[in-house]
Amino acid sequence: MHIPNSTIFMPSIFTLRGIPGLESVQCWIGIPFFAMYLIAIIGNSLLLIIIKTEHSLHEPMYIFLGMLAVTDIALATSIVPKMLGVYWFHAPEIYIDSCLFQMCLIHTFQCTESGILLAMALDRYVAICYPLRHATIFTHQVITQIGAVVTLRAATLVAPCFILIKFRFQFYHTTVISHSYCEHMAIVKLAAEDIRINKIYGLFVAFTVAGMDLTFITLSYVQIFITVFRLPQKEARLKAFNTCTAHICVFLQLYLLSFFSFFTHRFGKKIPLPYLNLLFYLT
Repeated sequence: MHIPNSTIFMPSIFTLRGIPGLESVQCWIGIPFFAMYLIAIIGNSLLLIIIKTEHSLHEPMYIFLGMLAVTDIALATSIVPKMLGVYWFHAPEIYIDSCLFQMCLIHTFQCTESGILLAMALDRYVAICYPLRHATIFTHQVITQIGAVVTLRAATLVAPCFILIKFRFQFYHTTVISHSYCEHMAIVKLAAEDIRINKIYGLFVAFTVAGMDLTFITLSYVQIFITVFRLPQKEARLKAFNTCTAHICVFLQLYLLSFFSFFTHRFGKKIPLPYLNLLFYLT
């Protein structure tokens, strides 16, 4: 394989460019991101405190909601501090190992979020379709095991992304990442070597997690809706729907925005890069 002379061999540092084309106003753009980060931390922390202190909320649905809150805090914390360092303190450099570690954290927490949403859907399915068996199926031990499996699945799927970059790539076209944080494809595109395996594996992980989880969530809610519509009383139907409303809203928000971001970054070549990056951060 021919490697151009202009390539960089085994760089130790990457540079996060931020939002290309909007460098002059990044200090102002950082303000709403900081506000959203604070709101996310405070809101999720309050939710965790309420769930912990209120014994009536020690049920599977709220425990899963607490897991989702922890994951949201971890995901935001793995992204926003470095992003603000780029915007406010002009500190774009990041060691390559730190960059790869951040990439692993981000994608692991994203996969974990998807798994928790699947667990919440299955919890609602059992609670509505088999209410008498719900307490015996979703015990605290089972919930803990589900949390461990979801996290282990995410870490296992994301780990090869780290290995395929760390131990395959030696030459890079550039060390400048056109984002404010380290993301899998943003790093892969810098390499001056064959990236097909990395691209294929990245798509495999995305479609395995989103495809499998989305399929089971959809099937769960199809059965839930069938069961609910068969209930004889209108009040019972409304009560059953109300127990699913919050989960449906979170589910739609996560997957619709994720798919929007995924397809616009791969097929939205006519969208100006600054606006494309802003859409990516907001999703």
